[in-house]
Amino acid sequence: MKRVLILGAGTAGTMVANKLSERLGDDWAITIVDQDETHHYQPGYLFIPFGIYRPEDVVKPKADFLPARADTIHAAIDLIEPAENQVRLDDGTIIDYDYLVIATGAHLRPDETPGLESDEYGKTVHDFYTLEGAKNLAEALRYWEGGRLVVNIIEMPIKCPVAPLEFTFLADAYFQEKGIRDDVEIVYVTPLDAAFTKPIAAKHLGDLLHTKNVHLEPDFYLERVDTENKKLVSYDEREVPYDLLVTIPLNFGAEVIAKSGLGNEMNYVPVDNKNFLSKKFDNIFAVGDAADLPTSKAGSVAHFAVEVFTENFLRHIEGLPMIEEFDGHANCFIESGHGKGLLIDFNYDTEPLPGKYPLPGIGPFTLLKETEMNHWGKMMFKWVYWNMLIKGKELPLPHEMLMAGKVTEGAK
Repeated sequence: MKRVLILGAGTAGTMVANKLSERLGDDWAITIVDQDETHHYQPGYLFIPFGIYRPEDVVKPKADFLPARADTIHAAIDLIEPAENQVRLDDGTIIDYDYLVIATGAHLRPDETPGLESDEYGKTVHDFYTLEGAKNLAEALRYWEGGRLVVNIIEMPIKCPVAPLEFTFLADAYFQEKGIRDDVEIVYVTPLDAAFTKPIAAKHLGDLLHTKNVHLEPDFYLERVDTENKKLVSYDEREVPYDLLVTIPLNFGAEVIAKSGLGNEMNYVPVDNKNFLSKKFDNIFAVGDAADLPTSKAGSVAHFAVEVFTENFLRHIEGLPMIEEFDGHANCFIESGHGKGLLIDFNYDTEPLPGKYPLPGIGPFTLLKETEMNHWGKMMFKWVYWNMLIKGKELPLPHEMLMAGKVTEGAK
């Protein structure tokens, strides 16, 4: 009996488990290790502060989505020992493997930034990248009467890099609906030199910030948060005061990756960005947010990547070359408020461009343009996620990015 061990049952790990369960024969044993028994629809955190989703809308039992043939162990991981092909759990249990798939995700590390461990976290300083953080922020916004709202990305990479922009757009709409928008100053603070990483999308999204009367503070590298005086302080001693701070703390890979000597400086596993094979070990793969891929840490990336991973894994275990190549494909709906949204579609080499998706010239979604259809695409995705995506069912979308339907001339 051959053994594949999957560490982590989040989005990527669950998809891998379901895909391999369907494709591996009875001579393979599949084991999944994850310390949590509930699965969170993390894109839904964004909507909780504004009362669009309730906390219970984004949480379901992991057992509902994991394959029956797999052995699921709910435990914390103490150490990965690749030289011995084994993983040690916190209770001392040792699990041997022939192949290891690391899907341990990315995690918030406010402790890495001076000032974010103060008692003000959860009071005047909030995040929406955790369920608890989103709930606390919902309560804070419910009673907030106005002032200076600052949304701050500390550093990239982060999970779902468009989410801070979405939060800002939704906050603008939320305060309008409450009738207090004139009493709120919104400032978007980022280490990037523009609203987004790619020029064409950065222009569109920057124009949208301007239209919504949001001040953009670019090239801001946060050194510390002075919670006593309510201000952000950069390494070049610039200061941004706030009344209410919504921060996106540094994102790191799991601590066990660093402890096991498998990670880079941010605890992400270095892999071949075309096939996800570890650069150190020929029987270890890393998928989803755990991998150091030079693309967005987002659910769409995990979905497209797992499609490539599955085919390559099945060839790799047979001693065949891995011929499928992941191109870094990502697409993200961007909520812009008032029942509208945008959509971006890009990969390692091609930045987001205008056009139609997924059908050229037809859509129904329009790239880099606010539409009601894009908003409904975002809202419908929750059903797709729970009922198809993480269950490993086929979606009618190719894993590679296609240029058909995109406009290249005059895009800027």
